[in-house]
Amino acid sequence: MNKAIKNLKNYPMEELNKIKASLKERGIKIYDFGTGDPKEPTPEIIRNAIKNAIPEVSQYPSVAGRKELRDTISKWFENRFSVKLNPDTQIIPSAGSKEAIFHFPLVFIDPDENKKRVIFGTPAYPVYERGTLYAGGIPTPIKLKEEDGFLLRIDKIDKEILKETKIVWINYPHNPTGAVAPASYFEETIKICQEYDIILCSDECYTEIYFEEKPHSALQFGMDNVVVFHSLSKRSGMTGYRSGFVAGDEKVISFYKKERANFGVASPDFIQMAAKIAWEDESHVIERNKTFREKRDLFLEFLNKKGFEYLYPKATFYIWIKAPNGISSKDYAKILLENGIIVSIGENFCSSTEINDGACESQYFRIALVPTIEECKEAIKIWERI
Repeated sequence: MNKAIKNLKNYPMEELNKIKASLKERGIKIYDFGTGDPKEPTPEIIRNAIKNAIPEVSQYPSVAGRKELRDTISKWFENRFSVKLNPDTQIIPSAGSKEAIFHFPLVFIDPDENKKRVIFGTPAYPVYERGTLYAGGIPTPIKLKEEDGFLLRIDKIDKEILKETKIVWINYPHNPTGAVAPASYFEETIKICQEYDIILCSDECYTEIYFEEKPHSALQFGMDNVVVFHSLSKRSGMTGYRSGFVAGDEKVISFYKKERANFGVASPDFIQMAAKIAWEDESHVIERNKTFREKRDLFLEFLNKKGFEYLYPKATFYIWIKAPNGISSKDYAKILLENGIIVSIGENFCSSTEINDGACESQYFRIALVPTIEECKEAIKIWERI
């Protein structure tokens, strides 16, 4: 087995699946706030588009994707972020964002080069580190601090480290904290990456779930050495359909597109046709955000009433909550778990480096607002009794 990955602990969502199975066996009703997979139905227009697009004869899709989908994504991106993208040279449809994020370092990291570090913030989506390990790169987790608004401050990183860095991952709005980044942050981060010839990869799969001002895209502040990753999973309730795209610097996209044929991850044509409909329609996004806001407000009222500390969520469907004084987030999560309420502890978002160094401790836990509104209300009543 690959020695770089054999000591990794199980992927956090797989651990949660085991916990849920155990609760079901015991007959306990489950309120799953652990996995970021909302229960709201996929909009009917998208489901109908898939039904209508299923072909009589199934054939291999192309890595470049369908022209009409790339054109639609280009129009959407310009309408949303006021950035023009060439649909033929700057956009690649992907099977969701996770596979593209994982595969990206496999293309751009050369284990025999000195410049093979990959920087990412922690707590973080685990795939940034795991893709780096599979590619033979050097994962370089940087602790995100509350006083910095959980922003990855590469301006504070040693210059010698930056010289060895090939890729920097940022993710705003952020999973798991829900933090958002101001325009000045993107401007400064892009400037530093360009100075050190680093590819800035911006995971933007939560930009369309927001409750106040619209989140930014990194491409609004620079194109050279900048690549963004978007997804329909959260925006359009298409987690199971696996559809997204990668866009940005033409040279980077061209090289990445050429090598992606090796992975065999082209999105199926009928999924692409549904994706085209999804990107063309904003009405369902507005409705979904109304639902997420209602769930968020239910929990904020409860958390304020009980005196919890948390990061106020302006975007995403996550709330990053600090466990009550005198108890670890792990122990608190166990208490909730005994009553059927599943949350994700902060340690689930630690890097393997932190785990191996014994530095993976977090007073925080994350709830994902994925159960229905009625289930949220039921869970809050149970939580109040705990």
